[in-house]
Amino acid sequence: MKRIYTFTALILLLTTILVACSSTPPTASSTTNTNETSGQTTTDSTNIIKLNLNTVSGDELLAAIPSFSNRMVREFQEYRPYVSIQQFRREIGKYVSDDQVAEYESYVYVPIAINDSDSETLLQIPGLDATEVEALMAGRPYASTADFITKLSEFISSTELEIAKTYLGDN
Repeated sequence: MKRIYTFTALILLLTTILVACSSTPPTASSTTNTNETSGQTTTDSTNIIKLNLNTVSGDELLAAIPSFSNRMVREFQEYRPYVSIQQFRREIGKYVSDDQVAEYESYVYVPIAINDSDSETLLQIPGLDATEVEALMAGRPYASTADFITKLSEFISSTELEIAKTYLGDN
């Protein structure tokens, strides 16, 4: 009789583990959404929640990035605040391959400073290409975030613009 209870408990445990392992990481719906406390940005184009590297919690990183480890949480958070995507690439590239860094970038972003961010950081904005980034940089300094958004709207769709607004840091 004791074996039956042990066997039943083992089956329930294995079932629970299988269900937990088969669940997918959080993904976005078809709308843009920003969580003010964590700086999460949902994008239509990638269907993944992008996380603000300067405000994201370790638990959010672990939940959103497949096969992410506590060690990488520490590494991501050690170099805060990130001021450019190149800084992120350089620092995290010490621990993982360039391909893995690129994969991480599909889940995270560095907030954009409208008058200070480099071209690579501005290229995080969906829909922008290098020529358009050069035009944005040539328009500096912007008197306000609204002025930057007005110029940015010349280059990207309204959906991409809504996403881009969430990438803007405190200016």
